[in-house]
Amino acid sequence: MSILVDETTRVLVQGITGRDGSFHARAMQDYGTKVVGGVVPGRGGETVGDIPVFNTVNEAREKTGANVSAVFVPARFAADALMEAIDAELDIVVCITEGIPVLDMVRICNRLQGRKTRLIGPNCPGIISPERCKVGIMPGAIHKRGPIGVISRSGTLTYEVVYQLTKAGLGQSTCIGIGGDPIIGSGFIDLLKLFQEDEETRAVALIGEIGGSEEEETAHFIRDNFTKPVVAFIAGRTAPPGKRMGHAGAIISGSSGTAEAKIKDFKEAGVPVASMPEEIPTLLKKRL
Repeated sequence: MSILVDETTRVLVQGITGRDGSFHARAMQDYGTKVVGGVVPGRGGETVGDIPVFNTVNEAREKTGANVSAVFVPARFAADALMEAIDAELDIVVCITEGIPVLDMVRICNRLQGRKTRLIGPNCPGIISPERCKVGIMPGAIHKRGPIGVISRSGTLTYEVVYQLTKAGLGQSTCIGIGGDPIIGSGFIDLLKLFQEDEETRAVALIGEIGGSEEEETAHFIRDNFTKPVVAFIAGRTAPPGKRMGHAGAIISGSSGTAEAKIKDFKEAGVPVASMPEEIPTLLKKRL
């Protein structure tokens, strides 16, 4: 098993005629993902390779049976693309686009209330269930199927941790980059609930970073509700207070959001915290 996506997933690419959309649509196809259509208003009837392009998400869903969308639409148009995918009642929308205004994301989160759609992102690398399906930009070659779930706020650190896991013989069930913006769709707790119910997943590697309070809240959730082993890593230990580092959400304000506070809460919840990404496989093996 896996969570969110598998070999039956049927993917639309919103923004498929752009440089990034077309490149990654082909990469997803090459990995074995069923990319069944693209969506670009006004470009319906065209093709990108062997992938048909439609004018609307609703039309594409009806004609292809798609249930997941990957959004590569530029930031100024991304909110409308997300609204369209939500209204078409797709199961999952993975938003790769970065730079979406916070106010737009407030509107998106309000639209998601009471809907069936789950949003991953924005500003994220996507989802991969190794050897079955990938939706987004993750490099497939470093992944291997296995029992470790991975959830991360950082794209590049996801790749580093996955590489270390695979090298240590620890394959992955599903890896999700949730994005580093201040407002995102699914967070750590949302996805841990899915991993808790997934029979294939035996343990989880969780990659957090400075800024916000999600890691602290997640530590409390793990302590009270999550029964599988978790190992964490927190990026940004040396970041100066008040300075944003990388992601829009990676900013420390006063004593809130510091690496030290997050590490303290994880350790109090019984979650080992690696000082370097390469320590994660060793810590996981001790708990499996």
